[in-house]
Amino acid sequence: MADFFDALTERHSAMIAQQPVFFVATAAEGARINLSPKGYDCFRILSPTRVGYLDLGGSGNETNAHLMADGRITLMFCNFQQPARVLRIYGKGQPVVPWDGEWEKLAPHFTLLPGTRQIFDIAVEGVMTSCGYGVPLMSLERERPTLLKSHAKADPNIWAGKARNHRQSIDGLPIKTTDRYIPGAPGTAPAD
Repeated sequence: MADFFDALTERHSAMIAQQPVFFVATAAEGARINLSPKGYDCFRILSPTRVGYLDLGGSGNETNAHLMADGRITLMFCNFQQPARVLRIYGKGQPVVPWDGEWEKLAPHFTLLPGTRQIFDIAVEGVMTSCGYGVPLMSLERERPTLLKSHAKADPNIWAGKARNHRQSIDGLPIKTTDRYIPGAPGTAPAD
């Protein structure tokens, strides 16, 4: 049976803190539904009605595009240990990039990782918990270091070029740019 809450409780926060992975779902009118797994230590509870997560560069930027178009986001945490539990956070979010005014207040809550491109700032509109009896028992072996290693070794000029290739979603929705200004890099310009 599902239980609904207006905000996160201490019990919810404790369950979330134990999860090594969470899932993010977004959608925009006329676009595909986006569903992504997230790892690393990148999720933060900022208050009972506000959460955020640090986003690293990857193969696309669908969450950014969907939040710019619609704002709706759902985060799901599954307890793969005992007790069986699934927790969903429903809210409205926005991408915050390093040159946004909100960045200076938001970024100190996170450990910035190689490849950081934005933080998603999410206003919690509701929380739902359910039994999770269908979720298997699993244990974490370790995090994959590949993405962080790749970003740490990458030529920043190449990364800037990849960011420019992600100016729209796979459905053609515009993205709030996450391009980085790199002094001396061809084709980059300082953020306004």
